[in-house]
Order: sequence, then C-alpha cells, then structure tokens
Amino acid sequence: METPMAARAKTFLLCHGAWSGGWAWKKMHPLMAQAGHRLVAPTYTGLGERSHLANPSIDLETHIQDILNVIKFEDLSDLVLLGHSYGGMVATGVADRARERVTQLIYLDAFVPRDGQSLFDLNESGREPMRKAAAAGDGYRIPPNPPPPDTPQADLDWLNARRINMPIKCFETKLKLEHGDPPMPRSYIYCTRIPPGDVFGQFAKHTKNEDGWRYFELDASHAPNVTAPAALMAVLNEIAA
Repeated sequence: METPMAARAKTFLLCHGAWSGGWAWKKMHPLMAQAGHRLVAPTYTGLGERSHLANPSIDLETHIQDILNVIKFEDLSDLVLLGHSYGGMVATGVADRARERVTQLIYLDAFVPRDGQSLFDLNESGREPMRKAAAAGDGYRIPPNPPPPDTPQADLDWLNARRINMPIKCFETKLKLEHGDPPMPRSYIYCTRIPPGDVFGQFAKHTKNEDGWRYFELDASHAPNVTAPAALMAVLNEIAA
C-alpha cells in the first residue's frame, strides 16, 4: 500500500534565474527531501559550473534545450516545473514542448511571457542599461544585478563569488510557442519585499485576476531560495499537494 508521503512525492525541475545556476538552490535540497520531494536543479549552458561553455551564440533557445535534454536523458515525467525570475521564460518554452511530461507549472517571482515576447519586451526599463553594460564589457554578456539588500553577508559572499555574466541574447530572444498558453495548472508566487522599479508586479496583478491561475504571496525578497528557504518550501508544498 502506498504511504501518504509516497502519494504526495513530486519531482520538481528547476529553471533557475539569470546569472545563477542550480548551485544557488542548495538550501532547498534538504527541505525538498524532508517533504518527500526531489529537486532536480540543472545549470544552463554558459553559467555556473558550465561557464567554460559561454559564447556569444547562447540564447533563450539554448537554455530551453538544456532543460528539455534533462527531461529526455533523465527520463523525467509527472513534473512540477519551477521557473524563477528569468527562468519563467525558459519554463514557459519547456512546458510548451514537453507538455506530456509536465503536470504543474510554478512561476516564482518570474517573467510570464506570451508567444513572441522577449525578456527585454517585458522589462523595458532594464533594456538600455543592460545593453550598455554588455557593450562596456566583452560585448555579449551582462554583469549580474546585485542580490536583494536583505541578503545576509555570508550568502552575499557565496553568491557574488559564483554569479556569472549573462549572455545578452537570452534576454533578446523572442519566445516561440507552438501551442499557445501552457495547458497545465499554473501558479504564481509573488515575493512581496519588492525593490524600487518592481519588475514582477505586472505578472502578479495579471495572474491574480486571470482564470487558470493560483496566486500566492511570499514575505521575502526576490531570491527566497537563499533568504527564506523554509517559507518558500511551505508554499511549494501547498501548491504541489
């Protein structure tokens, strides 16, 4: 007979944020395991432990393919797909192309693109400063945005030693959806300790009022996987259940 824990157990597949990697979710692995879940946290091409592969051709399509290949080669199914920040762009593309493998889609303080939209289309205020920052460096990569101000110093040191410049094409690529909006249940988690120039409030407002969405708020800043892992796990548990 199945135990209650086994009945609830989920595989969460992460689509991480810009400048980051699966490594930034290390606090979540023990919490996921305690809850009976599994967290699969790959890193995109050109970032984290794959930063040696960085090159000017890397774009949003590259990162969507990274995650699709994890699904294929790890033979993952019945997935909860979790997109954080820029990872919302990636997760939307993955859900479109692997819809038979994904049962739930969660956006964590993330971009929610429609067909034909790029991240720069959804973050117009950041577009020119980021383009200038890339041009001032190696020409194709954007230096990291600073972590949220409430990040403890030890975590700041850990993050800043590992965050990698982001290929600009990832933000310029327009998402191509073959099937329109993803059909599986979607949830949006809005982190309410918002910085000036709130980028994600537009998606919170939209998902709070649109059919087909569950909406949650989290008293945390933009990277709760670092600053509020237990609170994040509680919300993810509620959604997965």
